[in-house]
This record gives sequence, structure tokens and C-alpha cells, in this order.
Amino acid sequence: MNNIELKNLINTFLKKNKLEKGLLNIEVKKAWFELMNNGIANYTSDVSLRNRTLYIKLSSPALKEELSYAKEKLIKLINEKMEEDVVEKIILN
Repeated sequence: MNNIELKNLINTFLKKNKLEKGLLNIEVKKAWFELMNNGIANYTSDVSLRNRTLYIKLSSPALKEELSYAKEKLIKLINEKMEEDVVEKIILN
């Protein structure tokens, strides 16, 4: 069995068991913490993806204000990391 067949088999399993959204949420969360250095990651208390919207909970109001100006850049960085367009919007809490 080659890599393509294995990937198709895994994707079929995920679809049949409705696990795609949960796995995607985990992958996006992982990408956020990899892309954001310790400075931003330390102030991030939660990251979740719902309906192509990334919800980020931050413990620092000043950081939330700073990141609000860079939402488009953050979307681009995450989508590049994921190698597909999974995030359309970011909401900072």
C-alpha cells in the first residue's frame, strides 16, 4: 500500500466517523502555538475553530488590541501552515 492509498483510507475513515472537524480543530490549534512564539502563546488560553472562524482567547487586553490589527496576516499565516484555506475569520476574546 502506498502513501496515497493510505491517505485516502484515513480520509474515508475520518469522514465515515465524522471526525474531520475535530481533527482539523486540533491541527489549527497546534499550528497557532507553533506559529506564535512563546510571547504570544503564553497569553493564549484557548484556540478553537468553528465554521471556518478561529476563536482565540487571550489573557492580555494589550496583546488582543495589537493582534486585532494583524488579523489578515494571521489568517494568511495559519492557512499557509495548514496548506489549505481553513480560516476565513479570526475573533479575539
